[in-house]
Amino acid sequence: MLERIVCLAVGYVLGLFQTSYIYGRKQGIDIREHGSGNAGTTNAFRTMGKKAGALTLLGDILKCVLAMVIARLLFGGSFGDDIRLLELYAGAGCILGHNFPFYLKFKGGKGIAASVGLLLSFDWRIFLICAVVFFALFFTTHYVSLCSLAGYLCFVILLVLFGQTGMYPCSQPVLYEMYVVAFLLMTLAYWRHRQNIGRLIHGNENKIFLSKKR
Repeated sequence: MLERIVCLAVGYVLGLFQTSYIYGRKQGIDIREHGSGNAGTTNAFRTMGKKAGALTLLGDILKCVLAMVIARLLFGGSFGDDIRLLELYAGAGCILGHNFPFYLKFKGGKGIAASVGLLLSFDWRIFLICAVVFFALFFTTHYVSLCSLAGYLCFVILLVLFGQTGMYPCSQPVLYEMYVVAFLLMTLAYWRHRQNIGRLIHGNENKIFLSKKR
């Protein structure tokens, strides 16, 4: 249990690095007071442009990757194949730190870019499949929120599928715990996107287009 708490704590501390907020402050603005009020990649893209969006995406991905790498360095030697569970806890902690930074009155992002880092570090196969789902939806609908939520659902389904078919050499209790952590992260993502879901249902969700003409 102590190892789980340590990994959550390490992740949370790294998640406090709010890329869009820091970049915005250097530009003289508080991103939480512009656009959707969310300190994440999509709002950075809308509010401050492509460069800000790209830097926010990269920064938020890397901090989650780093959290999971640290978990492996700390406990990989003693946990063997079950280290994947602790990596998930570190990634989850990073997402919590990103979403609920204490020094910003717990008003952060929605955790999608950090979740991309989690997927990338955890299993590149799941990352690639989720990326295909994301971009297939994006170029047909241009709803980033829909793409993100679909990607999260895909992650949970693939994690269970891979786990139950023996692709992760972990004990069954560890696999079950991994599924629970992943499901809770997906639930958090859906809850953070509850307003987006409402707009999607009513057909007035904002679209993102990469071309300036749009």
